[in-house]
Amino acid sequence: MIPKIEISADVTVREQPTKTYKMELYKGNYILGFVDSQKAMEQAIYKIIRTERYKYIIYSWNYGIELEDLFGMPVEYCIVELERRISEALLQDNRITAVHSFEFDTENERGTVLIKKFIAETLFGKIQIDNGLSVAII
Repeated sequence: MIPKIEISADVTVREQPTKTYKMELYKGNYILGFVDSQKAMEQAIYKIIRTERYKYIIYSWNYGIELEDLFGMPVEYCIVELERRISEALLQDNRITAVHSFEFDTENERGTVLIKKFIAETLFGKIQIDNGLSVAII
């Protein structure tokens, strides 16, 4: 017989703050102080979509996005998969509630699919990401 123990305790669920180090993301990843709320979410989104999932043991398997297997695939396939994979990767963060309004550029001389922009709805409001992410298709 397995003993049964009943524990009665009050559990309070607290939302963790989003305060984090501010990184200069576009000029070399320098630390420049702190950010909170919407700016912290923008930074989290940037980091998630630029981290290859399963590649770095420091991150859980729920963090990042799978992009490497898209290299060399047909454009139409890449566009559909990028939408799905970005949404899936970002929705792993419980502060992000929806991802939509994707715009892609496939007409460029580099032979890539460029994500021009998309919108992530978060607990802190809508965030438009428009700094580009590209996948080589040649």
